[in-house]
Amino acid sequence: MTMTVLGMISGTSFDAVDTAVADLSIDGDTVFLTPRGLHSEAMPEDLRRRISACLPPKQTSIAEICRLDTQLGQLFGAVAAQACAAAGDVDLVVSHGQTLYHWVEDGRALGTLQLGAAAWIAEATGKPVVSDLRTRDLTRGGQGAPLASTLDALLLLHPGRARGFLNLGGISNITVRTSEGAILAYDIGPANALLDGYLELATDGAERMDRDGTRAARGRIIPELLGRLLDDPYYRLMPPKSTGKELFNATYVSEALRGADYDLDDVVATLCELTAATVADACRVHNLDEVVVAGGGIRNPVLMARLAALVSPTEIRLMDDEGLPAQGKEAYLFALLGFLSVHGLVGTVPSATGAREGSVLGSFTPGATPLRLPEPIGVSPTRLKITRP
Repeated sequence: MTMTVLGMISGTSFDAVDTAVADLSIDGDTVFLTPRGLHSEAMPEDLRRRISACLPPKQTSIAEICRLDTQLGQLFGAVAAQACAAAGDVDLVVSHGQTLYHWVEDGRALGTLQLGAAAWIAEATGKPVVSDLRTRDLTRGGQGAPLASTLDALLLLHPGRARGFLNLGGISNITVRTSEGAILAYDIGPANALLDGYLELATDGAERMDRDGTRAARGRIIPELLGRLLDDPYYRLMPPKSTGKELFNATYVSEALRGADYDLDDVVATLCELTAATVADACRVHNLDEVVVAGGGIRNPVLMARLAALVSPTEIRLMDDEGLPAQGKEAYLFALLGFLSVHGLVGTVPSATGAREGSVLGSFTPGATPLRLPEPIGVSPTRLKITRP
């Protein structure tokens, strides 16, 4: 039976709400995913500003968290309703929500908080909603991340080629298959989080990203700053591991500068090099022949050029080559995870998240009619096939 699923996410850059509609079915050990299209809606400026004001190390209040949870839910509901109408019909909505905090101490993830109350989405669309997709993994000792490892693992089968899947979002994360055949995935470090955060801070909000890598192209790498950044203990932690803006934020960069008055373009170039260098280190550790890249970082030509130079002879390919648009991978990921959940199937890879065992993910909110789930499927899939519309 084919199910049409809408996946949606507001990522660590919180500049837009991205949705993806897919037709999903399962036959034996193979999941079939047919992309139906992407839709992105800009985050309203007021909400974006208030989300930024809540992120560590800034302080907030319970009242503001309540307001944001409600208003983000209303926004997600409106965006989902538009996407449902454009798609013609949708059976299920899957919402990742907006991450406000990922609680990690001594390398162990203890809690995670995503806002955007699912009831508003269910009310706006009339469809059942799967949300809160990270917490169950944490209850079993996992990091709750990177969940992209589930989609990646189903695509990793490639005889004779050692390849990995890389996402360059706010944080860079990678999925590989080890020489023993196990799936390993983890957050490498910052991708756009430091670049965007520091640039917004340094320009008083006039610039939120290094569009087209313009500043990085003009700047020169500052060796002493790069050295201090690379010396962060996080990079020496063994996977599985996860991180976020709780660590890698604009204040983090300011502290690393130690009061030095560096040219802004040079700082941006150095932050770009930090991402390229840490990703290249991961590719070398895993002896990859090729790495398949997705995420907003692909829009930065300087980052991609530096990455290509540092990982050579590892080949860089885009997620589009696998049949999914590189910038829509995460939205399609959550559509897949919700599809697995409603069929009673595990949505995590324990060796990737560090959990004791796999978990059926998410909380379920009924739509306009009573919640009716499909019959559980007893065999977990081992392969994902992307098919053309």
